[in-house]
Parts: sequence; C-alpha cells; structure tokens
Amino acid sequence: MGDRGAGAGVDVRVARSPEDVAAHHRVRREVFVAEQGIFEHDDRDAWDDHALKVVAEVDGRIVGAVRLYPLDEAGLWKGDRLAVLRDARRLRVGAPLVRFAVATAGGHGGTRMIALIQRRNVPFFGSLGWSAIGAESDFRGTTHQEMEIALAGAEPGFAPGGYAWAYGV
Repeated sequence: MGDRGAGAGVDVRVARSPEDVAAHHRVRREVFVAEQGIFEHDDRDAWDDHALKVVAEVDGRIVGAVRLYPLDEAGLWKGDRLAVLRDARRLRVGAPLVRFAVATAGGHGGTRMIALIQRRNVPFFGSLGWSAIGAESDFRGTTHQEMEIALAGAEPGFAPGGYAWAYGV
C-alpha cells in the first residue's frame, strides 16, 4: 500500500487505472471549479499529459489528488493541484499526499520540488518542511506563495508503496 501514516486507513498511490485517473480529475474539478471557483469549467492543462497523477483513497472512495512532474533535467520537480474533498478534510489526507509526492519526485532522482501554494495553506506546508520563495503573488484571483523543499533523492527506480510508474495513466 501507499502512505498510511497520518490519516488512518488512507491509501495514497499513483493512479493506476482509468478509474483512478477519472477520480483524480473529479476531485480536482470539485475543489478548484465547483468549490473555489478558481477555474471556470475545468482545471486541466498541458501538464496533465505528462504528470504523475496521485490519489488518496479512504474506504474505497478517492477523496484526494495531487499531480507532479519534472520541470528540467537538473532535478527540479513541480507539485500542484493538491485537492482534498471538503467532506474528507477531517480525515487528514493532505499530509500523506504531499509526503508521497515529495518521496516520489525524490525517487525519480529529483533534488528539489516547488509548488505554488494558496496563502491559507502556507503554514501547513511549512509544517511539512517546505520553505517560502520570494513574495506572494496572485494566481487566478487568489493569493499564492511559491514554496520549495529539498528532495532526498532516493535511488533511481524507487517507488513509494512499491508501485510501478505509469506516466499519463
């Protein structure tokens, strides 16, 4: 299984089926379109064609999502679109999602990960070891802070939870 640390009964994994991918996008759409109104119809973009899509499942229901992808050959990765359904936030799946993304990028040889974080979530990311970079900025009408974390750089081929990687799956 994936990361079962913070939220009891949480399975965090790279999306491994078309159903996982569809649920990943449903969670993002529910949070970023329906709830927060950051995007009008859909939050997908060209990065989705190459990103690893990660899901958090509790009791057979996918309730969280994050995507991650390399930005360059020098080990820089980006994590974004972290989303947890409103009714599942009490289950504390955000931390396992972030930790899994960090471990995954490090496992692929990444040395540093960046993310653009909504202002209200900066303390949460700080508690997970992330640091702010520069000043706050506006992204689609919401104040965000760029943040970074150094990656452990696990052995190439490392797969948190033992799952094989399937880009775009």
